[in-house]
Amino acid sequence: MLRARKWLGLCLTISLNMGLINFVGFGLLGIARGVGETSTASASEPFELSIPLGLKPLPVVKDNPLTEAKIALGKQLYFDPRLSDDNSVSCASCHDPHKGWSNGDATAVGVRGQRGGRSAPTVINSVYQHFQFWDGRAGSLEEQALGPIANPIEMNLPIDQAIARLAAIEGYAEQFQQVFDRPVNAEDLGKALAAFERTVLSGNAPYDRFKAGDKNALSEQAQVGMKLFFGKANCSSCHAGANFTDNGFHNLGVNIHHEQPDSGRVAISQLGGDHGAFKTPTLREIARTAPYMHDGSLATLKDVVEYYSRGATPNDHLDEEIFPLNLSDDQQAALVAFLEEGLSSDEYPLVEPPKLP
Repeated sequence: MLRARKWLGLCLTISLNMGLINFVGFGLLGIARGVGETSTASASEPFELSIPLGLKPLPVVKDNPLTEAKIALGKQLYFDPRLSDDNSVSCASCHDPHKGWSNGDATAVGVRGQRGGRSAPTVINSVYQHFQFWDGRAGSLEEQALGPIANPIEMNLPIDQAIARLAAIEGYAEQFQQVFDRPVNAEDLGKALAAFERTVLSGNAPYDRFKAGDKNALSEQAQVGMKLFFGKANCSSCHAGANFTDNGFHNLGVNIHHEQPDSGRVAISQLGGDHGAFKTPTLREIARTAPYMHDGSLATLKDVVEYYSRGATPNDHLDEEIFPLNLSDDQQAALVAFLEEGLSSDEYPLVEPPKLP
């Protein structure tokens, strides 16, 4: 319903303990410990990663093994505004850890205040997404990472210039050589950023604890909302699985009758059925990522639930799973309670900017 959100040299050990799957790797525990500078980090040093309750093991990426030093490098790059042409915008500008790893605005804002037409998707659990961007034009985090840097209305820095700029910074030149055993290049820039983004995880929410047997983890209202989510409200037809997304694309009719509507996925797939269709986002930490939908046109979760309840906006390509739900006010409130309470973790992945080279 709410469709509007290997490791080379790595020893893998799995153990179940207190609802967590522990890997020898690097992730949120490494971030929490404050790893952000790589001057003393071995290029292949493993670090203990905890996969939160409710999530699955990270997908294996054979050509981009996770190491502590690589992720620390990626973290610095993520927060560095020098990857924009005027040194004003970083990845974190539109994907701010303090704002749900989005930007709290309807659309993304780039250099010199330029605005795109789509909202900034959250980075949270993007490791589990099969496609990146609202239209799915990138098939991996590595591919996605370079797009905004070169985009004229985002960071507006051609990749060759970005590489030259990084290579001229001694601290970065040394780290790229240490981590990748070669000078700064575009492929490794994408790999470092993707490695860091893969560690931004959220799970162990009240919903996960409830499913694990803690019947006090959800309030009575949220439990009613959960039943609606997986039942009458039909939310789970698209927001399915551990990450609450089917990784698919759907037409919800959002601003479809605008004078110049966003064509969505069809521009990439060239399939008529994808007209006006956008990627199903995760719903984890959804309460932190307002406003909603691909264009940020719905301000609150209450607005989103109301939109679905009335059957969205009819159009020739409206997804077959969208129809009037006719939910009562109490049912709508219960759904919002489940989304806000049930999918918000006390272990939210808040990350502070590291010291930059």
